[in-house]
Amino acid sequence: MPAFELGGMTLGLREGVMGLIALVAAYMLFVLVRMLLLRNRPELSDKVAPLVSPPSEESPEVQQDVAPDEADENWAKVSEELADDALRSGLEQELAQMRDEVDAIRGELAGLRADMQQELAHLRASQTVSPIYGDAMQMAVSGYDPAAIAERCGIARAEAELVVALAKSQEH
Repeated sequence: MPAFELGGMTLGLREGVMGLIALVAAYMLFVLVRMLLLRNRPELSDKVAPLVSPPSEESPEVQQDVAPDEADENWAKVSEELADDALRSGLEQELAQMRDEVDAIRGELAGLRADMQQELAHLRASQTVSPIYGDAMQMAVSGYDPAAIAERCGIARAEAELVVALAKSQEH
């Protein structure tokens, strides 16, 4: 285990960890004291409220004589309006995002539905045809021409034409 010797004292990993814990605890205590001091600090609303209150038709001298209770009420009204506006805009953004996500999910669902219908058509085609002609039927459903089906599956062209006609009749 690594150790550091300083003035006759040996400092190891354990002592280093303990020192870090002590530093973190001291920092947390410092932050807690700062928060308590800020909490006990007098409110700034008395200084800010006259600046935020709506303008009136009275002279400037009369505006400076606003009672502290009235200033607090004005400040409360303004802060409630700002909070409501912030909440409303946040909800509008979230609603727009949810609508976009729903549209994306609808698109994915439509694609999955098309894939499922195509697979279902392949299954139906393979179930109604003899196993010998299963590959030919799947190719016909996929849109191959009779010549390509006959060549690939090793059947006569007339048989391939019959399979294509059968596949077309099952689609309608």
